[in-house]
Amino acid sequence: MAESSIALGTVYPRRYRRKKLTLTRPLLYLVVTIGSFMFMFPFLWALVSSGKSSAEIATFPPTLWPKKPLWVQNYTSLWTEAPFGRWIWNSVVITTLNLTGAISSASVVAYSFARFKYPGRNLWFFIMLSTMMLPGEVTLIPSYLIFKTLGWVNTIKPLVVPAWFGGGAFNIFLLRQFYMSIPRELDEAAEIDGAGPLRTFLVILLPLSKPAIATAAALGFVGNWNNFMGPLIYLNDPDKMTAVQGLRYFALGTTYAQLSAGPPKDNLLMAASIIVALPCLILFFIAQKYFVQGIVTTGLKG
Repeated sequence: MAESSIALGTVYPRRYRRKKLTLTRPLLYLVVTIGSFMFMFPFLWALVSSGKSSAEIATFPPTLWPKKPLWVQNYTSLWTEAPFGRWIWNSVVITTLNLTGAISSASVVAYSFARFKYPGRNLWFFIMLSTMMLPGEVTLIPSYLIFKTLGWVNTIKPLVVPAWFGGGAFNIFLLRQFYMSIPRELDEAAEIDGAGPLRTFLVILLPLSKPAIATAAALGFVGNWNNFMGPLIYLNDPDKMTAVQGLRYFALGTTYAQLSAGPPKDNLLMAASIIVALPCLILFFIAQKYFVQGIVTTGLKG
Protein backbone atom coordinates (compact mmCIF):
# COMPACT_ATOMS: atom_id res chain seq x y z
CA MET A 1 0.00 0.00 0.00
CA ALA A 2 2.81 2.34 0.85
CA GLU A 3 4.60 1.52 -2.40
CA SER A 4 1.46 2.21 -4.47
CA SER A 5 0.94 5.56 -2.76
CA ILE A 6 4.54 6.49 -3.42
CA ALA A 7 4.16 5.48 -7.06
CA LEU A 8 1.00 7.54 -7.39
CA GLY A 9 2.70 10.44 -5.68
CA THR A 10 5.52 10.36 -8.20
CA VAL A 11 3.41 9.81 -11.33
CA TYR A 12 0.71 12.42 -10.87
CA PRO A 13 3.05 15.35 -10.15
CA ARG A 14 5.03 14.50 -13.28
CA ARG A 15 1.85 14.39 -15.36
CA TYR A 16 0.70 17.64 -13.78
CA ARG A 17 4.01 19.34 -14.51
CA ARG A 18 3.97 18.07 -18.10
CA LYS A 19 0.41 19.33 -18.59
CA LYS A 20 1.26 22.68 -17.02
CA LEU A 21 4.31 23.03 -19.27
CA THR A 22 2.20 22.21 -22.33
CA LEU A 23 -0.26 24.97 -21.42
CA THR A 24 2.32 27.63 -20.57
CA ARG A 25 4.72 27.05 -23.50
CA PRO A 26 2.47 28.68 -26.16
CA LEU A 27 2.00 31.65 -23.84
CA LEU A 28 5.78 32.00 -23.44
CA TYR A 29 6.26 31.81 -27.20
CA LEU A 30 3.62 34.51 -27.65
CA VAL A 31 5.31 36.81 -25.13
CA VAL A 32 8.74 36.27 -26.73
CA THR A 33 7.31 36.91 -30.21
CA ILE A 34 5.62 40.14 -29.14
CA GLY A 35 8.74 41.31 -27.33
CA SER A 36 10.95 40.49 -30.32
CA PHE A 37 8.66 42.41 -32.64
CA MET A 38 8.67 45.43 -30.33
CA PHE A 39 12.46 45.50 -30.24
CA MET A 40 12.77 44.93 -33.99
CA PHE A 41 10.07 47.40 -34.98
CA PRO A 42 12.37 50.49 -35.19
CA PHE A 43 14.77 48.61 -37.47
CA LEU A 44 11.92 47.28 -39.62
CA TRP A 45 10.38 50.74 -39.82
CA ALA A 46 13.71 52.23 -40.94
CA LEU A 47 14.07 49.48 -43.54
CA VAL A 48 10.60 50.18 -44.95
CA SER A 49 11.11 53.94 -44.80
CA SER A 50 14.36 53.64 -46.73
CA GLY A 51 12.22 52.72 -49.75
CA LYS A 52 9.98 55.78 -49.51
CA SER A 53 10.36 59.36 -50.65
CA SER A 54 10.96 62.14 -48.15
CA ALA A 55 7.44 63.48 -48.75
CA GLU A 56 5.87 60.09 -48.06
CA ILE A 57 7.85 59.69 -44.84
CA ALA A 58 6.47 63.02 -43.60
CA THR A 59 2.84 62.17 -44.38
CA PHE A 60 0.34 61.51 -41.59
CA PRO A 61 -0.99 58.95 -40.98
CA PRO A 62 2.15 57.08 -42.01
CA THR A 63 2.01 54.38 -44.64
CA LEU A 64 3.05 50.86 -43.71
CA TRP A 65 4.46 50.18 -47.17
CA PRO A 66 5.87 52.52 -49.84
CA LYS A 67 3.30 53.60 -52.41
CA LYS A 68 6.09 53.76 -54.96
CA PRO A 69 9.12 51.71 -53.81
CA LEU A 70 12.37 53.65 -54.23
CA TRP A 71 14.88 51.31 -52.58
CA VAL A 72 17.20 51.14 -55.57
CA GLN A 73 17.11 54.89 -56.14
CA ASN A 74 17.63 55.78 -52.48
CA TYR A 75 20.48 53.36 -51.86
CA THR A 76 22.15 54.48 -55.10
CA SER A 77 21.78 58.19 -54.32
CA LEU A 78 23.28 57.57 -50.90
CA TRP A 79 26.73 57.12 -52.44
CA THR A 80 26.49 60.11 -54.78
CA GLU A 81 24.97 62.73 -52.47
CA ALA A 82 27.94 62.52 -50.08
CA PRO A 83 31.24 60.60 -49.77
CA PHE A 84 29.50 57.88 -47.82
CA GLY A 85 31.99 55.25 -49.00
CA ARG A 86 34.88 57.29 -47.56
CA TRP A 87 33.00 57.69 -44.28
CA ILE A 88 32.48 53.92 -44.11
CA TRP A 89 36.18 53.35 -44.77
CA ASN A 90 37.15 55.85 -42.07
CA SER A 91 34.94 53.97 -39.61
CA VAL A 92 36.54 50.66 -40.60
CA VAL A 93 40.08 52.03 -40.12
CA ILE A 94 39.37 53.69 -36.77
CA THR A 95 37.43 50.70 -35.42
CA THR A 96 40.07 48.18 -36.55
CA LEU A 97 43.01 50.10 -35.09
CA ASN A 98 41.16 50.88 -31.87
CA LEU A 99 39.94 47.32 -31.42
CA THR A 100 43.35 45.80 -32.14
CA GLY A 101 45.06 48.05 -29.62
CA ALA A 102 42.38 47.61 -26.95
CA ILE A 103 42.31 43.81 -27.09
CA SER A 104 46.11 43.48 -27.28
CA SER A 105 46.91 45.80 -24.40
CA ALA A 106 43.99 44.67 -22.23
CA SER A 107 45.03 41.03 -22.62
CA VAL A 108 48.56 41.77 -21.37
CA VAL A 109 47.38 43.91 -18.44
CA ALA A 110 44.74 41.35 -17.45
CA TYR A 111 47.38 38.60 -17.58
CA SER A 112 49.49 40.60 -15.15
CA PHE A 113 46.62 41.05 -12.70
CA ALA A 114 45.54 37.40 -12.94
CA ARG A 115 48.83 35.49 -12.79
CA PHE A 116 51.59 37.60 -11.19
CA LYS A 117 51.99 38.59 -7.56
CA TYR A 118 53.72 41.89 -6.85
CA PRO A 119 53.38 44.64 -4.23
CA GLY A 120 50.33 46.83 -4.76
CA ARG A 121 48.66 44.57 -7.31
CA ASN A 122 45.26 44.64 -5.63
CA LEU A 123 45.54 48.38 -5.04
CA TRP A 124 46.29 49.07 -8.70
CA PHE A 125 43.43 46.77 -9.71
CA PHE A 126 41.06 48.67 -7.42
CA ILE A 127 42.21 52.01 -8.85
CA MET A 128 41.71 50.64 -12.35
CA LEU A 129 38.16 49.53 -11.53
CA SER A 130 37.38 52.90 -9.93
CA THR A 131 37.96 54.60 -13.28
CA MET A 132 34.82 52.85 -14.57
CA MET A 133 32.77 55.04 -12.21
CA LEU A 134 34.27 58.22 -13.67
CA PRO A 135 31.98 59.72 -16.36
CA GLY A 136 33.60 60.46 -19.70
CA GLU A 137 32.37 64.06 -19.54
CA VAL A 138 34.74 64.70 -16.63
CA THR A 139 37.85 63.95 -18.68
CA LEU A 140 36.51 65.36 -21.95
CA ILE A 141 37.95 68.87 -21.70
CA PRO A 142 41.34 67.86 -20.23
CA SER A 143 41.73 65.20 -22.92
CA TYR A 144 40.89 67.68 -25.65
CA LEU A 145 43.43 70.18 -24.31
CA ILE A 146 46.13 67.50 -24.22
CA PHE A 147 45.44 66.36 -27.78
CA LYS A 148 45.27 69.95 -28.98
CA THR A 149 48.67 70.66 -27.42
CA LEU A 150 50.07 67.59 -29.18
CA GLY A 151 48.61 68.77 -32.48
CA TRP A 152 46.39 65.69 -32.85
CA VAL A 153 43.09 67.51 -33.42
CA ASN A 154 41.55 66.75 -36.83
CA THR A 155 43.41 63.42 -36.93
CA ILE A 156 42.42 59.91 -35.92
CA LYS A 157 45.16 59.70 -33.26
CA PRO A 158 42.93 60.77 -30.32
CA LEU A 159 40.49 58.03 -31.31
CA VAL A 160 43.13 55.29 -31.72
CA VAL A 161 46.28 55.88 -29.64
CA PRO A 162 44.69 55.75 -26.13
CA ALA A 163 43.34 52.25 -26.87
CA TRP A 164 46.91 50.92 -27.12
CA PHE A 165 47.68 51.88 -23.51
CA GLY A 166 45.54 49.64 -21.32
CA GLY A 167 42.57 48.83 -23.50
CA GLY A 168 39.93 50.06 -21.07
CA ALA A 169 39.02 49.06 -17.53
CA PHE A 170 36.07 46.91 -18.57
CA ASN A 171 38.14 44.82 -21.01
CA ILE A 172 40.85 44.33 -18.40
CA PHE A 173 38.31 43.24 -15.79
CA LEU A 174 36.54 40.89 -18.23
CA LEU A 175 39.74 39.16 -19.38
CA ARG A 176 41.24 39.06 -15.90
CA GLN A 177 38.20 37.24 -14.52
CA PHE A 178 38.34 34.75 -17.37
CA TYR A 179 42.07 34.13 -16.87
CA MET A 180 41.46 33.41 -13.19
CA SER A 181 38.93 30.72 -14.12
CA ILE A 182 41.66 28.84 -16.05
CA PRO A 183 43.45 26.30 -13.78
CA ARG A 184 46.96 27.30 -12.77
CA GLU A 185 48.05 23.71 -13.30
CA LEU A 186 48.25 24.48 -17.01
CA ASP A 187 50.75 27.25 -16.29
CA GLU A 188 52.77 24.95 -14.06
CA ALA A 189 52.82 22.23 -16.72
CA ALA A 190 54.03 24.73 -19.31
CA GLU A 191 56.69 25.96 -16.89
CA ILE A 192 57.92 22.40 -16.35
CA ASP A 193 58.24 22.03 -20.13
CA GLY A 194 60.46 25.09 -20.18
CA ALA A 195 57.97 27.74 -21.28
CA GLY A 196 58.37 31.24 -19.91
CA PRO A 197 55.58 33.60 -18.88
CA LEU A 198 55.28 35.13 -22.36
CA ARG A 199 55.09 31.78 -24.12
CA THR A 200 52.62 30.49 -21.57
CA PHE A 201 50.48 33.53 -22.20
CA LEU A 202 50.61 33.19 -25.98
CA VAL A 203 50.30 29.39 -26.22
CA ILE A 204 48.12 28.47 -23.24
CA LEU A 205 45.96 31.35 -22.02
CA LEU A 206 45.16 33.19 -25.24
CA PRO A 207 43.82 30.15 -27.15
CA LEU A 208 41.65 29.22 -24.16
CA SER A 209 40.35 32.78 -23.87
CA LYS A 210 38.59 32.95 -27.22
CA PRO A 211 35.09 33.40 -25.66
CA ALA A 212 36.21 36.31 -23.47
CA ILE A 213 38.22 37.91 -26.27
CA ALA A 214 35.29 37.54 -28.67
CA THR A 215 33.00 39.15 -26.10
CA ALA A 216 35.36 42.09 -25.57
CA ALA A 217 35.86 42.41 -29.33
CA ALA A 218 32.12 42.39 -30.05
CA LEU A 219 31.36 45.00 -27.40
CA GLY A 220 34.35 47.08 -28.48
CA PHE A 221 33.34 46.94 -32.12
CA VAL A 222 29.83 48.15 -31.40
CA GLY A 223 31.12 50.91 -29.13
CA ASN A 224 33.72 52.18 -31.61
CA TRP A 225 31.57 51.77 -34.70
CA ASN A 226 28.71 53.74 -33.12
CA ASN A 227 30.97 56.31 -31.47
CA PHE A 228 29.63 59.77 -32.29
CA MET A 229 31.03 62.05 -29.60
CA GLY A 230 34.71 61.34 -30.26
CA PRO A 231 34.71 61.98 -34.04
CA LEU A 232 32.44 64.99 -33.52
CA ILE A 233 35.00 66.62 -31.20
CA TYR A 234 38.28 65.71 -32.87
CA LEU A 235 37.45 65.44 -36.59
CA ASN A 236 36.64 68.67 -38.41
CA ASP A 237 37.42 67.80 -42.03
CA PRO A 238 34.33 66.26 -43.71
CA ASP A 239 36.55 63.81 -45.61
CA LYS A 240 37.85 62.41 -42.29
CA MET A 241 34.45 61.89 -40.69
CA THR A 242 33.03 58.50 -39.77
CA ALA A 243 29.82 56.94 -41.01
CA VAL A 244 27.90 57.66 -37.81
CA GLN A 245 29.03 61.27 -37.87
CA GLY A 246 28.10 61.50 -41.54
CA LEU A 247 24.50 60.62 -40.74
CA ARG A 248 24.16 64.15 -39.41
CA TYR A 249 24.32 65.57 -42.94
CA PHE A 250 21.36 63.49 -44.04
CA ALA A 251 19.48 64.31 -40.83
CA LEU A 252 19.98 68.07 -41.28
CA GLY A 253 19.17 67.98 -44.97
CA THR A 254 22.46 69.60 -45.94
CA THR A 255 24.23 69.55 -49.27
CA TYR A 256 27.71 68.12 -48.94
CA ALA A 257 29.33 70.25 -51.66
CA GLN A 258 28.34 73.58 -50.12
CA LEU A 259 27.51 72.28 -46.63
CA SER A 260 24.37 74.39 -46.88
CA ALA A 261 20.73 73.68 -46.23
CA GLY A 262 19.00 71.58 -48.84
CA PRO A 263 15.78 69.62 -49.27
CA PRO A 264 14.85 67.02 -46.62
CA LYS A 265 16.70 63.74 -47.00
CA ASP A 266 14.94 61.54 -44.50
CA ASN A 267 14.82 58.69 -47.00
CA LEU A 268 18.60 58.78 -47.44
CA LEU A 269 18.99 59.00 -43.67
CA MET A 270 16.99 55.80 -43.25
CA ALA A 271 19.02 54.04 -45.95
CA ALA A 272 22.31 55.19 -44.40
CA SER A 273 21.15 54.08 -40.96
CA ILE A 274 20.41 50.58 -42.26
CA ILE A 275 23.86 50.29 -43.85
CA VAL A 276 25.58 51.56 -40.70
CA ALA A 277 23.64 49.12 -38.50
CA LEU A 278 24.31 46.06 -40.69
CA PRO A 279 27.91 45.38 -39.53
CA CYS A 280 26.81 45.27 -35.89
CA LEU A 281 23.98 42.85 -36.69
CA ILE A 282 26.21 40.61 -38.79
CA LEU A 283 28.90 40.57 -36.10
CA PHE A 284 26.39 39.67 -33.41
CA PHE A 285 25.04 36.68 -35.35
CA ILE A 286 28.57 35.46 -36.16
CA ALA A 287 29.97 35.88 -32.64
CA GLN A 288 26.78 35.03 -30.75
CA LYS A 289 28.08 31.64 -29.61
CA TYR A 290 31.33 33.05 -28.21
CA PHE A 291 29.56 36.11 -26.84
CA VAL A 292 27.09 34.11 -24.74
CA GLN A 293 29.82 31.69 -23.62
CA GLY A 294 32.09 34.52 -22.59
CA ILE A 295 29.36 36.22 -20.54
CA VAL A 296 28.37 32.95 -18.82
CA THR A 297 31.85 31.69 -17.96
CA THR A 298 33.43 35.01 -16.98
CA GLY A 299 33.55 35.59 -13.25
CA LEU A 300 33.24 31.97 -12.12
CA LYS A 301 36.31 32.52 -9.99
CA GLY A 302 37.15 35.83 -8.34
